[in-house]
Amino acid sequence: MYKDFSIFITTRDRLKELQYTIETLHPYLEKGVNLLICDDGSKDGTYEFLKSNYSSIQIIRNETSRGLIYSRNKLLSQIQTKYGISLDDDLNFLTSDPFPFLYNHFEQEISCAVASFRIFWSLNRPESFLSYDKVHRVKSYAGGAHAIRMQAWNDIPDYPEWFVFYGEEDYASYHLLKKGWEVHYIPEVLTHHRVDNKKRKSDKDYTQRLRRNLRSGWFLYFIFFPWDIVTQKLSYSLWMQFRKVGQGNFAAGKATVLALFDTIMAIKRLKKNRFPLTPTEYDLLLSLPAVKLYWKPETNKK
Repeated sequence: MYKDFSIFITTRDRLKELQYTIETLHPYLEKGVNLLICDDGSKDGTYEFLKSNYSSIQIIRNETSRGLIYSRNKLLSQIQTKYGISLDDDLNFLTSDPFPFLYNHFEQEISCAVASFRIFWSLNRPESFLSYDKVHRVKSYAGGAHAIRMQAWNDIPDYPEWFVFYGEEDYASYHLLKKGWEVHYIPEVLTHHRVDNKKRKSDKDYTQRLRRNLRSGWFLYFIFFPWDIVTQKLSYSLWMQFRKVGQGNFAAGKATVLALFDTIMAIKRLKKNRFPLTPTEYDLLLSLPAVKLYWKPETNKK
């Protein structure tokens, strides 16, 4: 069972976080789980550390940074096992040995292509692991906290590297939907994303992150949605962003203008890659709940 899984991680200049994550994975590696890591042009000695200390890990190195999506595609192309597990370099399992559950779920739910994990975002562990959530089908999944059936991955196009960051999970999910595959939210598998999510808004790269997030959403509209829906969605998105400017969030305004420019420049590529959902497929997409990316501990009261 364990040998049916490969964990893949892409990292760049976060050696301390990566070291901690690898330490948490040792019990599973000893049972036969494979681990693949792509060092995306790190300058902090990540590659040298891995080569010196982990001969059993399959290490891929980009001499210069090629980006998260490129690196994930590269890792996925190397996986030989039945299932792959994507983890961020600053994320670890809190659930004790999730592999039996994941294996049984995939084996029993033959239409399940992706199992998206429950994620707690904080520098500290949650006080409680309790959750009343149930397994259910969702629209998409968490890029750095999911398991994927490699048969399904090989049934769709690679992640679009030209998205650069954000949106690749939705891109894959819509293609999976068109192929008859399903994405499931799996709350039984709890993970800890060791970041201060609130602090991100004050980080220097906030505008860049918002720009990429907006444009990837707009790219998806043009690739998959009916044309009349594209107009509605884009108009509403622009209105919501410029409302933020009216509330004093000028970084959002800058990000919106840049994202709009990016989208205009990508029009030819978007038309070339257009793969619209049928009316039935679009209705199915609308009926599915969004994946729960941010979980908060629940009390024992129900």
